[in-house]
Amino acid sequence: MHAGLILFLWAVAAVFMQQAEGWVLAVSLVLSLSVALVCARTYCLRLLVRVRVLLLAIFVLFALFTPGEVVFPDGLRISPSKEGLLLALTHASRLLALVCWVAVLLGRMPTERLVSGLYALFRPCAVFGLSAERAALRLLLVLRYANVTQRGKQPWRDWKGWLDPPVAVAGFESIRLTREHLGFRDIALLVTAFALLVFWWSR
Repeated sequence: MHAGLILFLWAVAAVFMQQAEGWVLAVSLVLSLSVALVCARTYCLRLLVRVRVLLLAIFVLFALFTPGEVVFPDGLRISPSKEGLLLALTHASRLLALVCWVAVLLGRMPTERLVSGLYALFRPCAVFGLSAERAALRLLLVLRYANVTQRGKQPWRDWKGWLDPPVAVAGFESIRLTREHLGFRDIALLVTAFALLVFWWSR
């Protein structure tokens, strides 16, 4: 499948996930966690740890500041509301599902294909003066630098090293972006996804 189409379908699924509620959201979260832990366990656990503060903020903002029926009417002075807990659970579930999808995307797709897909998505923006080649290459360098910093045990402790001047490197590295071609199946999936978006938008 074309790398750009994979990213496009990922974005479409992310949009639809923001509308999921109830049992649909619960099933989606369980499936997302299961697939992410099997296909990209390292990335999944790493991203889940990184979003823990955001999950705590979601709980505090929605559970404690949403008006409604309190959970502990005769207990704590500040009690979360039932409506707030439901909203917090809904938004946290959507975030966790997206985090799992990001983990699978980063864990299963090589960096070169990821940048190639983004290059394909950026190409229509050339009419606005955006260079798809530069955007893709810069993203490739960012991803490579991120992978290097992740090898250290605690890279955030070496933040002062980021201020040092870059070390000169002899010669130039040749980076080639691969351009994938859309097949018949890719075109059919693209048309179907676009039709679903139009149908959802027109409701």
